[in-house]
Amino acid sequence: MSLINVTNLTFAYDGSYENIFENVSFQLDTNWRLGFTGRNGRGKTTFLNLLLGKYEYRGSISASVAFSYFPYHVVDPSVLAIDAVEQMHPDYEYWRVAREMAKLALEDEVLYRPYGTLSNGEQTKLQLAVLFSKENNFLLIDEPTNHLDIRGRELVSRYLSSKRGFILVSHDRSFLDGCVDHILSINKSDIQISKGNFSTWWENKARQDAFEQAENEKLKREISRLEETAREKAAWSDRTEATKIGSHVFDRGYVGHKAEKMMARSKAIEKRQTAAIEEKSKLLKNIERSDDLKIFQTPFHTKRLAELKNVTIDYGGGAVCENISFEIRMGDRIALQGANGSGKSSIIKLLCGENIPHTGAAWLGNGLKISYVNQDTSGLRGKLTDFARESGIDESLFLAMLAKLDVPKAQMEKDMSALSAGQKKKVLLARSICEPMHLHIWDEPMNYIDIISRMQIEAVLKEYQPTILFVEHDKAFCDNVATKIVEL
Repeated sequence: MSLINVTNLTFAYDGSYENIFENVSFQLDTNWRLGFTGRNGRGKTTFLNLLLGKYEYRGSISASVAFSYFPYHVVDPSVLAIDAVEQMHPDYEYWRVAREMAKLALEDEVLYRPYGTLSNGEQTKLQLAVLFSKENNFLLIDEPTNHLDIRGRELVSRYLSSKRGFILVSHDRSFLDGCVDHILSINKSDIQISKGNFSTWWENKARQDAFEQAENEKLKREISRLEETAREKAAWSDRTEATKIGSHVFDRGYVGHKAEKMMARSKAIEKRQTAAIEEKSKLLKNIERSDDLKIFQTPFHTKRLAELKNVTIDYGGGAVCENISFEIRMGDRIALQGANGSGKSSIIKLLCGENIPHTGAAWLGNGLKISYVNQDTSGLRGKLTDFARESGIDESLFLAMLAKLDVPKAQMEKDMSALSAGQKKKVLLARSICEPMHLHIWDEPMNYIDIISRMQIEAVLKEYQPTILFVEHDKAFCDNVATKIVEL
């Protein structure tokens, strides 16, 4: 066991006037399985890069271990996977990598295929096998779940639960619950470390938030009462002092003393009021804003919106999926599930009207309007206001929706290409939420989205009950949202 000591860490990107971290201090035990959570843009990946020494900063980070980062960047995906392994870890030992691959249910034969032909899930598992084949390294694992299906996530979560000595950035609650024993959370005003998994941390946070809100209300009432009492005492003092004037007053010293006592009481009350205000200012700093969203749904002229009957999709190299049949009816919230490569995205593209080679019948209701959220956000460029105008949605409503999803105003003024991966995905989701459509089709909408925003989106889907077909590998999100499951 050794410690990673972070002392008075302060960091801002070049050209930015806002610090990502300011005088942050904490300790990490290199024996922990540490889950790392926080809203998009708070600096999770930035902190991992600071540990790796990629940026200059003020303060100190001291550790007696080396750091290794996931995901690796493979320069040439056309090389054999075993050569890609050597790029990732030049001093690798084959038996160690093979041992970790076996634990991840990855066959040795993948090493002798071109790396680029491996599925995203296979690439993720291979990179994790290389990462954990290293010795005396503290591992920095940045969002490994983005290319894993539900079964893959369960497998990797079990695998990580048998390991020690890592920081894991993930927004998947079930995944975190299965494999971490501590939580490092970047909050609005500080960084906190707590023992337990994500659910334990969330329950404790909810209790703390409820306590602070109750204390805040109590102190507000107390401050209001003290203000009123102080005003009364001051007024009494002034009136009593005024009675000293005139020939009828026999003991001006007594009257003045009485007025002075009244004023002293008023000052004491003001002092208590100031102390109460100071105590109140310590509350609510880490309560996350989670404003209610509203989704816009246009009724369709029939209950049945779309239907697939015995659909088989084949691009020429064998069927991607076969004999798929299901219908979409008003109010359905359908989770389209299946292993990576089972044809989920192809089904979605077919329903969105793309020319996908298929047999069987794909029927869409006449005049059906579909709002589509793509997996890929790499094409987002330009100003948000122009994006809203080109999308035909109300600009003010769109920006308000982004604000509710915790995209800061300063970020909204940037070119979309400069936004974080999670913020880009929020742009697509906010557009879809603002579009008055008959059917929403979302392809892996929660990739890179922080947990609190996921909960907001779950809440709006459950409250407004739009018709939606979605592909998502976050088990908690599917359990909370889906009214039907179509398994490929």
